[in-house]
Amino acid sequence: MLSDVTFGQYYPSNSFVHKLDPRTKILLLIAYIVMIFVAQNFFGLALSLLFLAVAVIFSGVPFTSILKSIKGIIFLVVFTALLNILFYAPKEGDTHLFWIIYLEGLFSAGFLALRLVSLVMGSSLLTLTTTPVSLTDGIESLLSPLKLIKFPVHDLALIMSIALRSIPTLANETERIINAQKARGADFDSGNIISRAKALIPVLIPLLISAFRRGDELGDAMDARCYSGSKVRTKYKKLTFGVRDLVAFLIVCALIAGVILFNIYGAQLWALIASLWS
Repeated sequence: MLSDVTFGQYYPSNSFVHKLDPRTKILLLIAYIVMIFVAQNFFGLALSLLFLAVAVIFSGVPFTSILKSIKGIIFLVVFTALLNILFYAPKEGDTHLFWIIYLEGLFSAGFLALRLVSLVMGSSLLTLTTTPVSLTDGIESLLSPLKLIKFPVHDLALIMSIALRSIPTLANETERIINAQKARGADFDSGNIISRAKALIPVLIPLLISAFRRGDELGDAMDARCYSGSKVRTKYKKLTFGVRDLVAFLIVCALIAGVILFNIYGAQLWALIASLWS
């Protein structure tokens, strides 16, 4: 259900991850994404997933909340995996299973699926452990050098924060509209893809009207509170790096180094495991 969307929501807790500086968490997410795409074999990807699992444990966020974040991309993951299986270009020595299916194609599809899932889960963990205000402050602080060229850093950070926070709100609003349309006899589950797409038109129109209304109300509220936008503003809570931030950085640097080593010696490790298995 759309109400189960967790991306953009905040899970309050007093955990180690929650106490990290928001700038640290943003940089760690970037490093985690780099770690995922640098990994060229399952050993490196497993190391990245291990880091994600440890981060979830230290965050205190229920693992089910993290898993809910992948509901919206299940179709994309399955579709991408099927494309990799059906259009895999075989190489000499690959194991043919049946028809145009190769064992290496299955491994490639599984590797890509795990990469996409871990990417979304890691991004969801950031929003679950960081408030929109802290996220805005962190983005603004990291992009502050761009102020030298008159770039509206604060406005950009605020827009990104509001957009993230609006995801669960719009999801709940969409589900309420769909339930109201179903109560009036609308059918969203039968027919082909074209008929289902046409059935969504009565949902999109009120959803857009609701989104514009919420945006207008938010703008009025900000004006009523004399919000000054990109002008010089003071901070109620100043961001500071601590010991835990340094520890987190060192751990991620060690993991990236481990992923690189697995890329270099992954083939030898596979051969060693195969020899032990046989």
